[in-house]
Amino acid sequence: MEYFVEKGSVVRNIWGRSDIILFIFAGASAEFALNKAVDWLYFTGKLPSDPLGRLFSTVGYARKIVFSSINDALQTIDQIHSIHQDVERSRKDTIPDWAYRDVLYMLIYYSQAAFELLERNMNHEEEEELFQVFIRVGHRMGLEKLPNNYSEWVISRQYHLKRDLKKSHYTLDLYKQYRKHLGSIRYKALIEAQKLVVPIEVKTMLRFRKFNWMRPLVPFYQFSKKLNMDWMVKELLLPSAYKDQINAMDINEG
Repeated sequence: MEYFVEKGSVVRNIWGRSDIILFIFAGASAEFALNKAVDWLYFTGKLPSDPLGRLFSTVGYARKIVFSSINDALQTIDQIHSIHQDVERSRKDTIPDWAYRDVLYMLIYYSQAAFELLERNMNHEEEEELFQVFIRVGHRMGLEKLPNNYSEWVISRQYHLKRDLKKSHYTLDLYKQYRKHLGSIRYKALIEAQKLVVPIEVKTMLRFRKFNWMRPLVPFYQFSKKLNMDWMVKELLLPSAYKDQINAMDINEG
């Protein structure tokens, strides 16, 4: 069987690890709150009403793409595109291309940031491989003005960060929803996790303090994995009710 992402790829390693995925979610949840197109997620009501459910839905789609055959992955991408088209028809408006690109760029950026936080720095070949996987998703969705390689993406990503982010009432409301659904302790843990992976532009807009009590715990977490005690850290970030779903994210391909 020919897969959309070949076995042994660093991308499959990233999206087969629940701890990495949780940090991807943490970073994206911060940047989503600042994105000028976040009103589209408010139109459906799914993000503010159930941000954790939205996480597992997004993860589910990403994993279908990463771990499926080429044909199945393309069908999943087409399904995602169709869902967005339905939302556009309901709102009688069009989601701008730059908003789709922002989402792709977030997947690339936070995949790398989370992997490098918990594992090691990626080499150039791995960076290019990560870029190509998600840019193929963008091409399938018919997006225009996509960069051709990782180096071009770095430049485009910086442009998008400066142009497409703004702190708004949606930002404030989303963070209220995060606190409501996570509880105060896990909400504080989310903020610290976000600080570890978001770019300086996001930190500045959200007025994050430089102090981060979670950073010194990263080496401890890496050691705890060897003792199979990493489940404690995962439960710190998400309620225990989601334990089975969190564990289901882990895929060991040997």
